[in-house]
Amino acid sequence: MTEAVSSPTLPPAAPGALNGVRVLDLSRVLAGPWCTQTLADLGADVIKVERPPGERHPGGDDTRGWGPPFLKDRDGLDTAEAAYYLGANRNKRSITIDIATPAGQDLVRRLVTQCDVFVENYKVGDMARYGLDAATLLQLNPRLVYCSVTGFGQTGPYRDRAGYDYAVQGLGGLMSITGERDDLPGGGPQKVGVAVADLFTGMYATVAILAALRHRDATGQGQAIDMALLDTQVAMLANMGANYLASGVAPKRAGNAHQNIVPYQVFEAADGHMILAVGNDGQFAKFCQVAGVPELAADPRFVKNADRVRHRDVLVPMLAEVLRTRPKQTWLDALEAAKVPCGAINNLAEVFADPHVLARGMVTQVPHPHTDSLRLVASPMKLSATPPTVRRPPPLLGEHTQQVLAEFGLSADDCAALRQAGAI
Repeated sequence: MTEAVSSPTLPPAAPGALNGVRVLDLSRVLAGPWCTQTLADLGADVIKVERPPGERHPGGDDTRGWGPPFLKDRDGLDTAEAAYYLGANRNKRSITIDIATPAGQDLVRRLVTQCDVFVENYKVGDMARYGLDAATLLQLNPRLVYCSVTGFGQTGPYRDRAGYDYAVQGLGGLMSITGERDDLPGGGPQKVGVAVADLFTGMYATVAILAALRHRDATGQGQAIDMALLDTQVAMLANMGANYLASGVAPKRAGNAHQNIVPYQVFEAADGHMILAVGNDGQFAKFCQVAGVPELAADPRFVKNADRVRHRDVLVPMLAEVLRTRPKQTWLDALEAAKVPCGAINNLAEVFADPHVLARGMVTQVPHPHTDSLRLVASPMKLSATPPTVRRPPPLLGEHTQQVLAEFGLSADDCAALRQAGAI
């Protein structure tokens, strides 16, 4: 248990939309923590349950050690807090419980009776082995919303497999449609640059939990939620999945082009690359006017989007030749003035220096025990009455164990006994 250092006290924030909702969070890595961070941003009291340090394990969420980069302290030295962990765990309180011990299991069951939501992402069967499965906990607290996050769900032939975002991107079809065309240099399977199966699963889990809380408040009845990375990956194929189901033809990789819209891809300007994202026939006509080739908008091969898709191999090289004649900023200024969708391709330094990103409040700063100002990516949700707030920095391991257990009615002697038993 690590409580020698604690987070600075922040000014009180207005109650969030989920004020009064208490979440017991036994999830680790990304999908589960992304879900519970979203709930915490909206005002829920999220209690992050982590493994205590031991002889063979440093304790805590694995992502605490997934670096570099690590948070630097006031002297410029690396701390034990990886940026990966910091990005998914703000607004939570951390307690340490060893759920492999009988005393730790009993403690979790005691806490659950006073919680609204329970989130876990252990392998199928682990929670039952610990007596912490949905059936057991819903008996103790029938109003509980119990959310399991796994790679493949609680049922089906893959249920016992470990699930990882990278593997699910491959198995779930995303890598078959991501990357350069196979017939071009650099073609082949490509994963997305962030763990989108994890992130989407976390967001879908958030939606499911909110729906279950709505049902619970109306009926008094809790329920179990079964979230799977593979299910989510299949669902998020969106129009590409619909394309296959409608045609029976599996889409292929198209690089930076769009399968259903033309021109909608990256083009090279005179001094770099830019995005042209023409979404309808009117926008194509405006683009052609700006580009000085109005005759293309009247060409029967290119008038309608369906025509442009069919004649992609003819049109795109013609547009590429035109776009190489001017600098990218000249194009962007002219196209934006004409209301033709387009964009720059920024690196992350440019993203976080962008005046619009800053004006929208997408970077937030919060004091942390190790530094006076920790910069984090802010929540994108903008609610007029109950906006998300940053009330706490990502917690240190076990920072709130004593405080939280006292709130649940455990005395100092109770905690000492649990510590002696190796449960906390």
